[in-house]
Amino acid sequence: MKRSSDLLPGEAVFRYVIRAGDYWIDTLRRGQRLRIVDLEGNQSADTLFFNAADVADRYSAVDTIREQGNVYLSYGTKLLSTSGNVLAEIVADTVGRHDTLGGACASESNMVRYDLEKRTMHSCRDSYLLALAQHEALGIGKRDLSHNINFFMNVPVTPEGGLTFADGLSGAGQYVEMRAAMDIIVLISNCPQLNNPCNAYNPTPLEVLIWDADVR
Repeated sequence: MKRSSDLLPGEAVFRYVIRAGDYWIDTLRRGQRLRIVDLEGNQSADTLFFNAADVADRYSAVDTIREQGNVYLSYGTKLLSTSGNVLAEIVADTVGRHDTLGGACASESNMVRYDLEKRTMHSCRDSYLLALAQHEALGIGKRDLSHNINFFMNVPVTPEGGLTFADGLSGAGQYVEMRAAMDIIVLISNCPQLNNPCNAYNPTPLEVLIWDADVR
């Protein structure tokens, strides 16, 4: 399901462009809204969510999928944590479908899926680990890296129950927007994957915008 937002970029309290292959991490306060914009289209935003008060209480793909009865995320989806808490809700979405099964690329999966020589290629997991090392005060450790959402990524489920990586569904300027239901930590890896079409074999920038709770 698609739905546009009524929030204006000029009223955002924060804007930041995430370069291809880079990361962004910050705390979103309850009621604030976060928009992730696919600036050039067909670019995956591998995103993690944590309860800021207890980082062990993090986004759960299993609980979110079960409660909404759909493996894809879109407008109206409530992102549930491992404790059953609502971390955030998708309140606007101009793409209409986002993946929660494909996971984040890593050196290990690149080797298994593509070639042993791909081990040294930069991956989303590398970006996550770098973010944690550079933001130790947030209290997130390597073991807290669990389920992630692949916003804008297209991972169809085959009739046999397998997964395939296909061209993304988003075009330039399309976005997804979430409202925080509690204080949450958001970590985004702007996916550097070059071995499948999730980024059109050419990673490009994303933009994040934040609005305070009292804006509309």
